[in-house]
Amino acid sequence: MSLTLSNPFPLGTVAPDFSLTDAVTGKTRALQELKSDKATVIMFICNHCPYVKHINNQLVALSKEYLAKDVAFIAINSNDPIRYPEDSFDRMKETARRNQYPFPYLFDKSQEVAKAYDAACTPEFYLFDGAMKLVYHGQMDDSRPGNDIPVTGHDLAQAIDLTLKGQPVPAEQKPGIGCSIKWKV
Repeated sequence: MSLTLSNPFPLGTVAPDFSLTDAVTGKTRALQELKSDKATVIMFICNHCPYVKHINNQLVALSKEYLAKDVAFIAINSNDPIRYPEDSFDRMKETARRNQYPFPYLFDKSQEVAKAYDAACTPEFYLFDGAMKLVYHGQMDDSRPGNDIPVTGHDLAQAIDLTLKGQPVPAEQKPGIGCSIKWKV
């Protein structure tokens, strides 16, 4: 497993807009229709990454908890499915169903959305406030495959809780850590 850290993405940045195909429904979904006026989590994940597989159960539990509080969750796979067939559109549908994702799982075929967000790894989390300004960018928590730290979602949950209370999220944030996004050659 190669380890990649997320790139800096300035706090306060307005979420770059996008329209992508949902792997489960086959419908095109736009950020403008999926976002929340309270808080929106945009995450770059994929099917094959061991770091994503490691957090999947807690990610589903965390998203269900906050979806009930009107926080939007949007997952995006930007990996090249030619070089990494396990990350193909059809396999995305299987992954979403197997893990019972309660959020849309969108395919960034052109990789333009990943570039707009300067995404570097999976998993990588971006939290936007109700005005769609970035307030958190980084990891879900300190757990990694093999480090024996339980998956809790603490870092992301804390940032969401502060945002929902209208309080500032501390600017010191740990970067996302995982597999590199698999760019087209």
